[in-house]
Amino acid sequence: MPELPDITAYIGALRRLLAGQPIQKVRLASPFVLRSVDPPIREIEGKCIRGFRRLGKRIVFELDDDLYLVVHLMIAGRLRWGDTAQPIPKKNGLAAFDFPDGTLLLTEAGSKKRASLHVVRGEAALREHDPGGLEVLGSTLAKFRAALKRENRTLKRALTNPRTFSGIGNAYSDEILHAARLSPLKRTAQLTDEEIERLHRATIEQLTAWIDRLQAEVGTGFPKKVTAFRDDMAVHGKFGQPCPVCRSPVQRIVFAETQVNYCATCQTGGKLLADRALSRLLKGDWPKTLDEWEHPTAG
Repeated sequence: MPELPDITAYIGALRRLLAGQPIQKVRLASPFVLRSVDPPIREIEGKCIRGFRRLGKRIVFELDDDLYLVVHLMIAGRLRWGDTAQPIPKKNGLAAFDFPDGTLLLTEAGSKKRASLHVVRGEAALREHDPGGLEVLGSTLAKFRAALKRENRTLKRALTNPRTFSGIGNAYSDEILHAARLSPLKRTAQLTDEEIERLHRATIEQLTAWIDRLQAEVGTGFPKKVTAFRDDMAVHGKFGQPCPVCRSPVQRIVFAETQVNYCATCQTGGKLLADRALSRLLKGDWPKTLDEWEHPTAG
């Protein structure tokens, strides 16, 4: 799932290409991608783009007449920039937005269509799409601590809960916890002040570093390699490979549709976290499906 650094890279490219440009035409290949009916999506045709913003992992197009287009890529949704009036790919295309200088395509790999579009009018309606998690970049340690301590959750779940922290998902939470030298299963209520400060610092440093890295990779172009698995990540997706810090093999926990990567030497004092232990310890604290990462139940 594209997370805060990836969404930031998309928004930077969209601003360069589309700020001030009118949406000439909207083409939908799948009726299921549009999840709103009022205002109708045809109402955004002819409207100029006045800006972009991020709501959690959502990309918001700010349009004329107080209209907003909210794009949620979910797990496998991606944006592509192509030639004017470029056809929508038959295999994985969901929608196309035609502009004077090109076409923005929305695609989604896989059979489960989770990506979505919403058209809303006004800031009040837009706020309904904001999960409300803390924006960590620029946050104070006090605000970070308050958000972290609001519920007694595992660190992995606290970081990836969109109602707790904004824009952090499975991939970057692995990198953050490795940098902070903290176990993904440690409960927030067990954290010392020093550990909270370390986690706050690691979260900001990791997100900032990855934003800079992805923006440098994109340059003046458009993001093409948006993936949760990158060669220069420390532990995420690196099961069995050497930890870049201590050279111990990276471990993983597999549970339902998700997995966690960590270094036992750096993060758990050498202790391996067995899958059965995860099931027993987490009970209702762990999402059972990928959708639940982004749409956790209340409580």
